[in-house]
Amino acid sequence: MSIFNDTKLAFADKTDAQLRKAYWMFKAIEQPTLTNIGVSLLNFTVKNNFPFVDGIVKQTLFEQFCGGETREESMSVVKQMFKRGVGSIFDYSIEGKEEEEVFDAVCKEIKDIIRFSVGNPAIPFIVFKPTAFGRIDIYEEVGKGKELTTSQKEEWNRVVKRFDEVCKLCFENNKKVMVDAEESWMQDAADQLCEEMMEKYNQEKPIVWNTIQMYRTGRLEYMNAHLERAKEKGYFIGYKIVRGAYMEKERKRAEEQNYPDPIQPTKQASDDNYNAGIDFVMANLDKVSAFFGTHNEKSSELVMDKMQANNLEHNNPHIYFGQLYGMSDNITYYLADKHYNVAKYLPYGPVKDVVPYLTRRAQENTSVAGQTGRELGLIDKELKRRKSK
Repeated sequence: MSIFNDTKLAFADKTDAQLRKAYWMFKAIEQPTLTNIGVSLLNFTVKNNFPFVDGIVKQTLFEQFCGGETREESMSVVKQMFKRGVGSIFDYSIEGKEEEEVFDAVCKEIKDIIRFSVGNPAIPFIVFKPTAFGRIDIYEEVGKGKELTTSQKEEWNRVVKRFDEVCKLCFENNKKVMVDAEESWMQDAADQLCEEMMEKYNQEKPIVWNTIQMYRTGRLEYMNAHLERAKEKGYFIGYKIVRGAYMEKERKRAEEQNYPDPIQPTKQASDDNYNAGIDFVMANLDKVSAFFGTHNEKSSELVMDKMQANNLEHNNPHIYFGQLYGMSDNITYYLADKHYNVAKYLPYGPVKDVVPYLTRRAQENTSVAGQTGRELGLIDKELKRRKSK
């Protein structure tokens, strides 16, 4: 039996009504056809500015997966979670924009989050996506090592400047910042930029953390090579280690453009690679810190077992666990109860702007084998437990 089965602990902050609503929402997400129709309908209504959309989305997906429309609105969730030992990572979830003024506005918002979170242990990390600071195409061009045009050089310099401003502000305020990973074809440039920021700001401890997607091939090799570079240049590494979230898109593009599939051949291979990532971190804790972002119970247990085998305190500062808000509360609150470092990604933003994030969440839940069923089973178990009291 899983150690993560204590539903009383997992759902202590949820009312019966909230649990019932979550149950029916996950029940709907469980049906791929229904989810796809719902997502198409939602995108259509948002695109055409239907007036009722905000209300419907806010009462359903948004309420389940987001903290609020603003940081201030989200603080009630932050405080509630921190009472139980769970940190929050504000995730300004605006996606799919490509205008320079939007990149500047998002960069300003991230800097505001940093200032907002200074001195607040409930907010242990800052986070941003590379494509929130620049177009995916410019990352791809830079990653290929192509000669850039004058305007492309200027565009890339603006991306570097946004990265540097955020990382510098985190360094000055002693806040850790994680850079999310995205599609494989833009990741080389993002990796390189993260390494430059680490070299600059991680001389004493890991301030800048890059994200490693273990469902990709070649990532373990990258980590080993990066460790050698970091040792040579004398800086610390921070990694967020995840499986990944773009599998269908990656496979389809590789097939269409006739290049090797960058995704591990099987789910088992991904799991094995993730576990190898855990071993890599544990073997190099003098140089590497890690945030294990996972909804997988076995991976979470494996990290705990390895910590115990290495005689590490539960709250060792080099090891964090993380899950998304609205999911896997059974893992999060168990870890918090046992005094491990654990934090939830807490998305926020205007309802309409967050819709791409929410639809991705819905589709991922549909496609990840067992995830939705597990959420449903836990909620059902807790509702029955409450009824039988």
